[in-house]
Amino acid sequence: MSISTSLKDQSSTGFFGHPKTLSNLFSIEMWERFSFYGMQAILAYYMYFSVAEGGLGLPKDLALSLVGAYGGAVYLSTILGAWVADRLLGSEKVLLCAAIMIMAGHVALAVLPGAAGLAVGLILVAVGSGGLKANATALVGSLYAKDDPRRDAGFSIFYMGVNIGGLIGPLLTGFLQLRWGFHIGFGAAAVGMLIGLAIYISGRKNLPNSVQVVSNPLPVKERKAYLIGAVAFIVVVIAAFSLKIVTPESLARTIAYVVIVASVIYFTLMLRSKRVTAVERKHVLAFIPLYIASTAFWALFQQQFTFIAVYSEERLDRSLFGWEMPASWVQSINPVFIIVLAGVFAALWTKLGKRQPGTLVKFSVALLVVGVAFLVFIPLDSLEKTPLLALVGILLLCTVAELLLSPIGQSVTTKLAPAAFGTQMIALFFLSVSLGTTLAGILAGFYTEGNEITYFLALGGTAIVLGIALLLASPALKKLMGEVR
Repeated sequence: MSISTSLKDQSSTGFFGHPKTLSNLFSIEMWERFSFYGMQAILAYYMYFSVAEGGLGLPKDLALSLVGAYGGAVYLSTILGAWVADRLLGSEKVLLCAAIMIMAGHVALAVLPGAAGLAVGLILVAVGSGGLKANATALVGSLYAKDDPRRDAGFSIFYMGVNIGGLIGPLLTGFLQLRWGFHIGFGAAAVGMLIGLAIYISGRKNLPNSVQVVSNPLPVKERKAYLIGAVAFIVVVIAAFSLKIVTPESLARTIAYVVIVASVIYFTLMLRSKRVTAVERKHVLAFIPLYIASTAFWALFQQQFTFIAVYSEERLDRSLFGWEMPASWVQSINPVFIIVLAGVFAALWTKLGKRQPGTLVKFSVALLVVGVAFLVFIPLDSLEKTPLLALVGILLLCTVAELLLSPIGQSVTTKLAPAAFGTQMIALFFLSVSLGTTLAGILAGFYTEGNEITYFLALGGTAIVLGIALLLASPALKKLMGEVR
């Protein structure tokens, strides 16, 4: 009997009809997202608000680029987290260490002043979040057999936990930032991560022993060479910044190039590996268009933290009954919709079972919907202030698209992953998120007064064209995917 089947039999009525251990992973991810989104909701403002307002006074376009670069670095670091899990420690231990690192990063943002606190804090949070995300997803996938019809629903429930944290985080940090300053807001993110870590540690004993398994152990005799390589990489990075080969202004573009190169290398390794079967190789080929679609989606969706953050602060009418809502609270609108709709989508996929639309259709519709969401900005451009309800409607469209792509993307990645590259295939999915998030920061720099309509047409139109193209290519891709839907 396989591990995942055994877990399924033992816990079919455990957590809303899902494995009991899903609740433990639900908790750690919820609090990690509380701290992550709570911090990110005020991050752009911290960078470009003036020193008198408690910020760093950076140019706005540079601040948005750095937010995109940071977000891209988070997902880029999933490579490191996945590799360490697959080759050295196993997913569960990496997840625990990553959670501790995230908490330390938020503490640094809260207590260290100026650029030093920003750099140290963001590096720790980025590396820690990357390690936690890839491995939490891998552990959720390990709870289900590949043909378990509850699989997509389980990921949707897990994703709902993510967004409970994403809802509360910006509300609290945004309130604290306005009342007592940015560093108190960052401190709240640190406390949230501490709570999540404590809950997770208390429930670790309930996790199955299988999560400690290292799927592809690195031979002891090779570890010294990898250690030397890691040290050399760190030296190169430090030298690149010291010699100004990489600057804050070019950081986002540099990360985008690194992600593209890393993705090509990953795909090449899997396609050429002798440990990948012929059927698995077809699955990897089928994943390439999904990678591209995911990148395009996140390039638009993640602009909530770049373009939409600025738009909310400058163009949005945030007045409610004589009270002005903090601009950072806009970041909680999407999680509200996720919490409301994630259960609906999960129940829908469960009820439809094998009659539900396949992954390719879900991805295609997601691109079409997020494209339409950006086109909706066009008629609002003539207004002096955008009504709050209009932006709420746009974010509702983005949420529907997200639910059609993000949890489904994580689920299908675990199904298409070759056995020898399980966690690393998930890291490859997160690389698409990394590239899209980085592009969200780069693209936001092109939004300026006078080119708004061109901006929305270009982004929304591109997403729609890609969605149609993926739908047209679906018959050929289904052949490569075989029984995977």
